Amino acid sequence: MTGTGSDPGTPAAPRTPGGPLRVALVGYGLAGSVFHAPLIAATEGLALDTVVTSNPERQEQARAEFGDGLRFAATPDDLWARADELDLIVIASPNKTHVPIATAALKAGLPVVVDKPLAGTAAEARELAALADERGLLLSVFQNRRWDNDFLTLRKLLAEGELGDAWRFESRFERWRPQPKGGWRESGDPAEIGGLLYDLGSHVVDQALVLFGPATSVYAESDIRRPGAETDDDTFIAITHESGVRSHLYVSATTAQLGPRFRVLGSQAGYVKYGLDPQEAALREGKRPTDTDEEWGVEPESLWGRVGAGESPLTGGGRPEPTLPGAYPEYYAAVAAALRDGGPNPVTAHEAAAALDVLEAARRSATEGVVVSL
Repeated sequence: MTGTGSDPGTPAAPRTPGGPLRVALVGYGLAGSVFHAPLIAATEGLALDTVVTSNPERQEQARAEFGDGLRFAATPDDLWARADELDLIVIASPNKTHVPIATAALKAGLPVVVDKPLAGTAAEARELAALADERGLLLSVFQNRRWDNDFLTLRKLLAEGELGDAWRFESRFERWRPQPKGGWRESGDPAEIGGLLYDLGSHVVDQALVLFGPATSVYAESDIRRPGAETDDDTFIAITHESGVRSHLYVSATTAQLGPRFRVLGSQAGYVKYGLDPQEAALREGKRPTDTDEEWGVEPESLWGRVGAGESPLTGGGRPEPTLPGAYPEYYAAVAAALRDGGPNPVTAHEAAAALDVLEAARRSATEGVVVSL
């Protein structure tokens, strides 16, 4: 529930009981403009009230899409003086700002959504979780790829026992970007929390833990391959889960030939799926979940994965498995339900901390050349 402005420690009803919850979005770069703002605006019960950016071009971009009624703030600190006018803070600013801004928002009595990674360390994530729990406030992490089409399809297959007992999970988030793009995401400064381990690695590790449970050990290899690159751009993570499943996770900007997004091997069958969920590309193109001219998150049959045993899917082995539609809008719908009705937090800070335990272990493993027990 939303805390009051005068007493942050006391849970209270939303400040706008008869209308949509008013959201302030901190940051309007890639994450803010492509993912968060469109999904917030498309969610019944939420209203994009304020965007925090001092960049005039980004302000004009936001105003052009969301109307002249949109308000702006130059810094997050400008929000706290009018905390009683807001119901939710969404943090989509650079990684190094996540913890200080989330801390300030919680202390101002405001629920918070933070883009991944929640923090640079698991300890910081757990401190934030404790603060949110103490204040009775929602703290959620935007792990949108739990609502990818292939991930939803794989969860269905596992739940229905189509693969038997899962033995091995291979997950790849690979790209071919032979030239570094620059910016904080590729900075070698540890304070920036850049590099693929914490960027794409946050996704593949979270998915592995959701599917197969806690990790007991981690081994990783991490390299800087491209000329001029400052931080990891080619990383492999191996997780042994308490369940006995082994996850092999690949994140790379240096993959000239892309592998399958998922290859899952079980005692009865396997599932192989190529290609990325179409929702990010659609959002980048300006398409919205509320558009009525096409179904959201649906991919063509030619991209469906295959389920089978004994033969490669590339030579016709197995049967096509219809891919469920991707469903990013469900994340913010769940956030709205949590604030309005006390529904479950879709992604908790404690779950994010468990993923950060793995990422920290992976960094140590890659640096020291050891297997790290958790």
